[in-house]
Amino acid sequence: MINERGGIALELKRTSFQPQFSGEKAVEWAISDHPVAYQDALLQMETRAADIAAGTAPELIWLLEHSPLYTAGTSAQPQDLLLPDRFPVFQTGRGGQYTYHGPGQRIAYVMLDLSGRTRDVRRFVAVLEQWIINSLASFGITGERREERVGVWVRRPDKPPLPDGTMREDKIAALGIRLRKWISFHGISINVEPELSHFDGIVPCGVAGHGVTSLYDLGVTATMADVDIVLKQEFSRLF
Repeated sequence: MINERGGIALELKRTSFQPQFSGEKAVEWAISDHPVAYQDALLQMETRAADIAAGTAPELIWLLEHSPLYTAGTSAQPQDLLLPDRFPVFQTGRGGQYTYHGPGQRIAYVMLDLSGRTRDVRRFVAVLEQWIINSLASFGITGERREERVGVWVRRPDKPPLPDGTMREDKIAALGIRLRKWISFHGISINVEPELSHFDGIVPCGVAGHGVTSLYDLGVTATMADVDIVLKQEFSRLF
């Protein structure tokens, strides 16, 4: 179990490996087999981040799924919540705007001690983006950054262009982090095979005019276990 404080206990599978970025720290990995309640996940992250800061627990990458819900980051705009009664909505302290979480989406909550790695937050976010991009490349998908849009995007020449004639691009992954005492929490999400229509209840990350996609939507059949293996491999190469 990752933690039992507050009466919450989550059954997790664990593995650990030694990242190249820091030869002195082992990062623990945890995988939840069943959807985790969002409020429970917040409590677990808060507790683990405090323990990492105190030096009583190792860094952690937690792979999981949630039941359908919307979350609002610190920059969320009320008008971007289009269907407020569709799913539960949670306010959260991570960066970013509205996003959707649900089955078929791999979430990786990243609890790392940046004081022993880098205190350059932009660099850290860029490395998280590169982690996603490299992982997608393992499945033959070209993910790209956009300076004016957060997340990782895929070009869609197979779809009609936007009204101004530019190529359609769909978002395949999101990220949003929070730091406390230089310990990160929250993290990234990759659309493996979620119900994409569930994104219709929000303006995802405040970006209108573009859509969302997934590995499955792009013709890639992959299990969560397949994605997890690639995430671990690419994490070890970057960090």
